[in-house]
Amino acid sequence: MNILLLGSGGREHALAWKLAASPLTDRMICAPGNAGIAREAECAALDIADHAAVIAFCRANRIDLVVVGPEAPLVAGIVDNLEAAGIKAFGPTRAAARLEGSKGFTKDVCRANRIPTAAYERFTAAATAKDYIRRQGAPIVVKADGLAAGKGVVVAQSIAEAEAAVDMMFGGGLGAAGAEVVIEEFLAGEEASFFALCDGETAIPLVSAQDHKRVGDGDTGPNTGGMGAYSPAPVMTDAITARTMDEIVLPTLRAMKAMGAPYKGVLFAGLMIGKDGPKLIEYNVRFGDPETQVLMLRLMSDLVPALVAARDGQLKSFDLRWYPDAALTVVMAANGYPGDYKRGSVIEGLDEAAQVEGVEIFHAGTKAEGGKILANGGRVLNVTAMGKSVREAQARAYEAVGRIRWPDGFCRRDIGWQAVKRERGG
Repeated sequence: MNILLLGSGGREHALAWKLAASPLTDRMICAPGNAGIAREAECAALDIADHAAVIAFCRANRIDLVVVGPEAPLVAGIVDNLEAAGIKAFGPTRAAARLEGSKGFTKDVCRANRIPTAAYERFTAAATAKDYIRRQGAPIVVKADGLAAGKGVVVAQSIAEAEAAVDMMFGGGLGAAGAEVVIEEFLAGEEASFFALCDGETAIPLVSAQDHKRVGDGDTGPNTGGMGAYSPAPVMTDAITARTMDEIVLPTLRAMKAMGAPYKGVLFAGLMIGKDGPKLIEYNVRFGDPETQVLMLRLMSDLVPALVAARDGQLKSFDLRWYPDAALTVVMAANGYPGDYKRGSVIEGLDEAAQVEGVEIFHAGTKAEGGKILANGGRVLNVTAMGKSVREAQARAYEAVGRIRWPDGFCRRDIGWQAVKRERGG
């Protein structure tokens, strides 16, 4: 098969690495890609927001399957356009992608189908939103309704902080994403990332993971797109996994089918595991970043047939196999992220770092220039490792980080701390 992967981040590097390893893959192309992806696939300078250009590229290169990495093209309907042109695509349609494109839509689906989630209300004006915040008190969660690149959620510890978030969103701080705001109750517990491969009717759970959203050690500082992840997440026991499928994922699939928007693709449920069991924080309609990096290392099965089966509605008799080992990834980001940061700094030592046992380095925001690897984004590298335990995977990942020479970058030093604490009997 000739496969085209759309995207340029760490998620796409991990997917390209796995897809390129399939015996079914004849030609692997990624658009636009990055310096690391170029080692796994051909990179094409293609504007993935230009759907007509993507379709023309697919026809010219006889593409058999398009795998869409990021959420923006999915919400914009690229799968609809590709399928209408007779090109197979993995991912949800525009109507199904509303599960990520509108947080308010998802909350309404939950309310109508008794899917456990935080209590909420939707607002289109700052004054009524602030009145609601004052009535509910803090802590409270303020979310932009639309896509905001992982930065549209403020967990406010005070009423003043919540009101400032409302003003920022309605004031255009997140562009069109903040034209409507969802305000939710604060949920206590432990977060987990849960993924299911869906074909419109059937869903197959993938292994669990836990992301680290806050920029600083000890889960401090502002939310980011993710500073690291590990798998498996011990909080996702067999019982919690079964409840997540029965109470959250499968009712969502039934609801989407009933409204004429069957969900095909990977469904990523951000969960809060509390005393009452799992509750849905939000849905994403694509593989997580940086969770994909640890999932792809642990996936024993060939990814290509799994994606094709999801697209073709053939998951009913499908099975995926996983390595029992743990995996952990550390995100190396440019100094200043998630605020202002500079591009173009030189990164050295990547080959030495990759020689650590069990380590794969996935590029997230890099470019090659003059024989050197340069930083070209906020989150720049994903240093990923396997181990018999999360603790061993953590030790290997940080050993590799120590070999990378990049004074203009930083990383958290405690990725996986909750699992390591459990492993030590804490």
